[in-house]
Amino acid sequence: MNNFKALRNDFPILSQQANGHPLIYFDNAATTQKPQAVIDAELSFYTKNNANINRGIYQDAEIATQLYEQARTTVAQYIGAHWQEVIFTKGTTESINFIATAWATRVLKPGDEIVLTELEHHANLIPWQIVAQQTGAQLKFIPITADGTLNMNVLDTIITAQTKLVACTHVSNALGTHVDIKTIIDRAHAVGAKILIDAAQSVPHQNIHVHELDCDFLVFSGHKMFGPTGVGVLYIKQQLHDHIEPYQFGGGMVFEVDWHTSTWARSPQKFEAGTPPVAQAIALGVAINYLQSLDLKKLQQHEAALCTRLIDGLQQIPGTQILGSIEQLKQQGHLVSFVKENIHAHDVAAYMDQYGIAVRAGHHCAQPLAKKLSIEGSTRVSFYAYNTIDEVDLFLSILKSL
Repeated sequence: MNNFKALRNDFPILSQQANGHPLIYFDNAATTQKPQAVIDAELSFYTKNNANINRGIYQDAEIATQLYEQARTTVAQYIGAHWQEVIFTKGTTESINFIATAWATRVLKPGDEIVLTELEHHANLIPWQIVAQQTGAQLKFIPITADGTLNMNVLDTIITAQTKLVACTHVSNALGTHVDIKTIIDRAHAVGAKILIDAAQSVPHQNIHVHELDCDFLVFSGHKMFGPTGVGVLYIKQQLHDHIEPYQFGGGMVFEVDWHTSTWARSPQKFEAGTPPVAQAIALGVAINYLQSLDLKKLQQHEAALCTRLIDGLQQIPGTQILGSIEQLKQQGHLVSFVKENIHAHDVAAYMDQYGIAVRAGHHCAQPLAKKLSIEGSTRVSFYAYNTIDEVDLFLSILKSL
């Protein structure tokens, strides 16, 4: 399936109107729309097979368990992992907090270092601030350059023998910057540190193979890749399973329980206490199958073409500053953020909404980055498979009238 304009028919919401205009949805970095196949998968579970997993010795319970584990296998194959390494969570944020709580607070101590980048979303910053406060570890940051890319020349001085964890975005949600994570992973491992990759903005757009990358943890959300809300993924390298305690405790994650002691099941059950997001995980599996049918290389080319069209148009509008590396965005981007001189980003977004165009405005949960760039916020236009060149051209023509 490579005709991206034709697949718009698969998304019911795209036939709706917003403020009396056809909906143009340019907020895909926040969440994507859902194809009918994904909607049907969740509806089908609730209407045909709704049961709790792992426990029931009856048909629907066994079918529910089978569908849930099939979804885990689909995720594992998509990211190049073993099925035991895939843990279902509520989303990227919970996945990061999982590692912060279940691993970092138990392992780190005063004098240890946690390395982040200046591109991080609050979800990959605040948990490590709390860990540092609780353990006495120190936060360090890989700085950005003028064009919003990381200054890799200082990598060896930032990631040192005291570094115990590197937590790094793969693609910035605010600037669209792509990070050379393989180089960072190799440097982290060279000093004996573990590394967590926030792949919320990359897994929906490109092929990721966790074993080839050799990362220790990788996190992403289902709702940013055609899937439902309420489900995300935490990849934990198999060699670390016995060194990480469960994030939560309760039913489903135990091997044996006595009045005073308990032992845990093996992964992934060990890390999934209680009733997981069964329907959502099943629908995520369907979303991944839909995504893979698009040909991810062609998807990247399509998104980059949209970014190029938008950037070229923005450069013709006086008083417009494009954030990030223009060259990189034109080659492999899926979002573009910009600042309009003397017009607040919220006003740009509100003006666009009058014409049925949905964009994101603000600091994009990256407030320290906005301060670093000396901006209050920006307008972000983020694309996915169903967006078109015609939509970009209409956006530009309306922006010129602002």
